[in-house]
Amino acid sequence: MTVSTTIIKNFHNGNGSATNFAYQFRILQDTDLLVIIRTNSTGAETTKTLSTHYTVAGAGDASGGSITFTSGNVPASGETVVIRRNVPQTQAIDYIANDPFPAETHEEGLDRATMVAQQVGEESDRSIKLSRTNTMTSTEFTVGATERANKVLGFDSSGELTVTQELGTNRGNWSSGTNYSARDLVKDTSTNNIFLVNTAHTSSGSQPLTTNANSAKYDLIVDAATATSAASTATAQATIATTKAGEAATSASTSTTQAGISTTQAGISTTKAGEAATSATGAENAKNAAEAALDTFDDKFLGSKSSDPTVDNDGNALTDGALYFNTTLNVMKVYDLGNTSWKQLVPTTSQQANIDTVAANNTNITTVAGQISPTNNISSVASNATNIGLVGGSITNVNLVGGSIGNVNEVGNNMGSVNEFGERYRVASSAPTTSLNEGDLYFDTTANELKVYKSSGWSAAGSTINGTSARFNYVATANQTTFTGSDAAGNTLAYDAGFVDVYLNGSKLLNGTDVTVTSGSSVVLAVGATTGDIIDIIGFGTFNVAAINAANINSGTLAVARGGTGISSLSGNAGKALLVNANANGYTLANASSAEVYGFSKNNNGQLIVTTTNQGADNISSSTFATFDDVLFSASGFTFSISNGELIATI
Repeated sequence: MTVSTTIIKNFHNGNGSATNFAYQFRILQDTDLLVIIRTNSTGAETTKTLSTHYTVAGAGDASGGSITFTSGNVPASGETVVIRRNVPQTQAIDYIANDPFPAETHEEGLDRATMVAQQVGEESDRSIKLSRTNTMTSTEFTVGATERANKVLGFDSSGELTVTQELGTNRGNWSSGTNYSARDLVKDTSTNNIFLVNTAHTSSGSQPLTTNANSAKYDLIVDAATATSAASTATAQATIATTKAGEAATSASTSTTQAGISTTQAGISTTKAGEAATSATGAENAKNAAEAALDTFDDKFLGSKSSDPTVDNDGNALTDGALYFNTTLNVMKVYDLGNTSWKQLVPTTSQQANIDTVAANNTNITTVAGQISPTNNISSVASNATNIGLVGGSITNVNLVGGSIGNVNEVGNNMGSVNEFGERYRVASSAPTTSLNEGDLYFDTTANELKVYKSSGWSAAGSTINGTSARFNYVATANQTTFTGSDAAGNTLAYDAGFVDVYLNGSKLLNGTDVTVTSGSSVVLAVGATTGDIIDIIGFGTFNVAAINAANINSGTLAVARGGTGISSLSGNAGKALLVNANANGYTLANASSAEVYGFSKNNNGQLIVTTTNQGADNISSSTFATFDDVLFSASGFTFSISNGELIATI
């Protein structure tokens, strides 16, 4: 299927009753839609949730489909329903080597890529961008978020992007006994004038500020009297204009001879009315400018506070260069946005005392500095501060070592042997990779297993499996190839490499061809499994048997492990039987008895049990003998073999 339209978004008006709204573009699945409700009066946007707020119909249709809002979520009048395609920007198609070309799947991937490209294009169309002929060089905005916070984006004299700094802290009405900071804005309530504080101080005296003892510490920003006068003048001029207009109308109605004069007066009235309107506008603009200045200043100069503020006086984020007076330390502080911290402009009294103390010890400090790099005396001590601290915390042990210095020296004299042992036997969480020799040992603390180094690498010194075998069971997911970790019963997979069988749904897989079993902790299928496939893994326990010198067996006797007399040469003893000697500490050869009876049975574990009458000395009862599954009489000895899984006894 093709993507035949560039539409990716539809708009609908809510009315409080309609629940079904159409979308006119193809989607691949229900989750490929983004549904937004916009409140027209405020511009607020709310993203709705599939299944909770709405359902989708028509996924996969070329012409689109519709959404239906659930009960309680119907768009109201004054709300706009926005339905937008929102295909995830991912690629989930996986081609399998040597399989037939999946044309439909390939086409779906192209459709998905086209849909994503349309979405990106729609996002770009809604962005602010330069025209094709624009020559601006600073379109990539390099100022960081913290530097941009609470600032205004604008253009400099060259037409390039810039950030402007907003200043000002509005302290409201002036009052005596108040700590004011430089650039604070205050209002003189006796005159309604607005002043800018130019010097930090504690206010005193009374209003008006123009005659206050600290009048030099205030700069007049807005003269209320002048603004009021301008407004009054404007009002008076408007009144005059109205009067003149009335007079002109009267003159025009009473005498045609005064028409010219009336016309002239009307022109004058119009001019005066314009002047009045201009004056009124100027007064309003002056008022607005003063209020804006107060608000702007209030956002930058935060006044007096007992501790570092975290937001400005409007509750917004702090800006670079913000100021406030710390009443606890009696110092001025400035905000460093880059380091998100307040910096004091002058030291406190105690800090200054410390500075003076350091200055008085300048000679000693210079001497110490001369012992730092490159002479490195102090630097060497500093670099070993941790070790020095450890020694200081263990001084008792250090004293013990000092009292046993002879033993310490002996260890030092044999350090080569100690180091050799350290290289031969190691304890680590992962296999060592350096100074390796065949026969080296290390205990793997991760697997809790002793390992030995061979020509082929590190191998378990014993079996990783407790017992003769261990079984692990996994249920496969779609295309799963690797099976490791906990199985369905919570058992962690572990086996000896080369001693494991893997079954897929009961069929044994060929190691090295169908499955790779070399890691000891995972198995990897050559072909991914199907969902629900059963993977059975059986690991067999292994162990090492000490080597026996065959030359010793051929040339003499084999000593019994518990100190027996051993076995004499077996040469020329055909037809003989091996018996325990009278002392029960060795073996001897004797002629086979013609009356020897053997019985065979199985125990509860299915194991073969062989019982002998020992030439009749055991006195096995007839009832016991009858329970045997099979009986063998030996005349001159016998041998056992296995054929097709059956036990064969040859007399």
